[in-house]
Amino acid sequence: MTYNFIRIRKEGYVFTLTLARPEKRNAFTPTMVNEMDHALKAANEDKEVRVVVVEAEGPVFCAGMDLKAFTDPAADRLNPAIENRDFSLGEVMAQLNKPSVALVEGNVVAGGFLIVAECTFVLARPEVAFSLPEVKIGIFPFQVLASLLKVVPEKKALQLCISGEPFSALQALEWGLVDGLLEEGAAERLIRRLTENAPLAVTRGFEALKALGEVKPAERFSYLKAVLDQLRGSRDAQEGIRALFEKRKPEWENR
Repeated sequence: MTYNFIRIRKEGYVFTLTLARPEKRNAFTPTMVNEMDHALKAANEDKEVRVVVVEAEGPVFCAGMDLKAFTDPAADRLNPAIENRDFSLGEVMAQLNKPSVALVEGNVVAGGFLIVAECTFVLARPEVAFSLPEVKIGIFPFQVLASLLKVVPEKKALQLCISGEPFSALQALEWGLVDGLLEEGAAERLIRRLTENAPLAVTRGFEALKALGEVKPAERFSYLKAVLDQLRGSRDAQEGIRALFEKRKPEWENR
């Protein structure tokens, strides 16, 4: 598949999606959102993929929505190879049922938060700045608010959305938006650790977490016990227990 605004590569268990519109500070267009959806769907369905990495070309990780492209379709460049639908980048990112790691080496602005806030892990350079300037131009980051509420308390999410002021990677680390600094070897260590874990168990965990919102609080433990009982019958669970007793590394089949 050839994409206009992103690049992808698969190396072993790792699927990497690179935002590749540096001349526009990786601001996303409707086509770019659809390309990301197409790529992430493929990664989600590929049983060999255990970790999805999101990175970006150029000095800015993502400057958010390309306002011109969203108001003037002629400013975008369609990809005829994929279906183009109207949906949120947050929805695209939230579909993953396997770990995702954002490697943030440039500033994150506005809708770029939809990427980092939906990733399971975020590693950022110390010099990176984050900002939600929408209120300065008469807009509110509604979709970003939904993603932020998964990461920070409601009060902090609202403060970030209405202040409009930039904050540092160190502040983002303190608030939980960033999980670690992108120092030498940090990404490699994290990704290696994630690929060693049982992929089926991890996927079932993602699915269960998403389903919990529809389960009554009084029924959650019984629901999760049923999910666990089903997982315990899988080949991976049986292999993991054998490997534990035999004191060796398990060989996962994702079944």
